[in-house]
Amino acid sequence: MSSIGKGGYVYIMSNKYRTVLYIGVTCDLNTRVIEHKSEYGSTFTKKYNCTDVLYYEFYDSIEEAIHREKRLKKYKRSWKEKLIRKLNPGMKDLFDEISDFR
Repeated sequence: MSSIGKGGYVYIMSNKYRTVLYIGVTCDLNTRVIEHKSEYGSTFTKKYNCTDVLYYEFYDSIEEAIHREKRLKKYKRSWKEKLIRKLNPGMKDLFDEISDFR
């Protein structure tokens, strides 16, 4: 995983209570998270107030990121939470960290 580049990102968003997880893919993580925070991101994230980015991975190609997203969506919630906690033990919003990518 790298933090900058022209590939793609897989990311996980949640609401403030961490009761809902949303997995997405994008080539511009900062812009996409801003869209979610402004309720412009997707119908699902708007409906469930998923405004906090908890996890992300970078891939050299968008195709790799899409493949990873599809795999992650099949995993049980407990496994997804374990994955998030490896990168982000406190499950805090990582927006400040990704906004440094620009």
